[in-house]
Amino acid sequence: MEIITVHTTQNIDIDYEIGGLGERILARAIDFGVFIPFLLAGAFLVSTLSNTGIGIYFIILAVLFVFYDLLCEVFFNGQSAGKLVMKIRVISLDGARPKFSQYLLRWLFRLVDFSLTFQLGALISAAVTENGQRIGDLMAGTAVIRTIPRTKINNIVFTPSDDDYQPVFMQVSQLNDQDIGLIQEVIDNYLKTGNTIVVYNMADKIRQLLSISLPPNMNSMQFLQTIVKDYSHITAQADAL
Repeated sequence: MEIITVHTTQNIDIDYEIGGLGERILARAIDFGVFIPFLLAGAFLVSTLSNTGIGIYFIILAVLFVFYDLLCEVFFNGQSAGKLVMKIRVISLDGARPKFSQYLLRWLFRLVDFSLTFQLGALISAAVTENGQRIGDLMAGTAVIRTIPRTKINNIVFTPSDDDYQPVFMQVSQLNDQDIGLIQEVIDNYLKTGNTIVVYNMADKIRQLLSISLPPNMNSMQFLQTIVKDYSHITAQADAL
């Protein structure tokens, strides 16, 4: 399993499993397949539309085909139909959602990755680069990762606390929503990659920040879950006042 480490602006390293070459090829094939029904419809319409009408139809179809990947990735968080089916998506190497300029640069280099090199540019680059990046990814500072959790979410993620829940760590009041969001991101990352190092690192940072000793019967993952649960309960109680 190949892992890409993303260093976030909060100085936390998040690990993602890199999207496999086979998955990306299949995703691209699925994306091509999206247009097959429209091509078949065009062939049927040839006998029913005028030359001008059929010309306009295929011009519109060609424009949609050219801009398909760019539009999908911009509006669907780094996923086209093929990527969605194959459970992969585009991310930025800085840990944030890619900017439009990154998506645009990645799309522009499709000319080099696919057209001018007859697909070999993308294939070779993705195969030999450390993070499985095609040329467009290298230029845009992006990568393709897997989104399938290795562990079922029901086995780990807690449910909202009851009104009679007693928080374990009252020190969580020192945290804010951004801190809790980052902790939840670490938990979600574990679900995607199964990497425990990032969990240990985050737990250590939170314990040091709040001056908390880890109870002997609680591991790092349970500690982070309890922190989020305590925070959620305390903030919910405060909002109810």
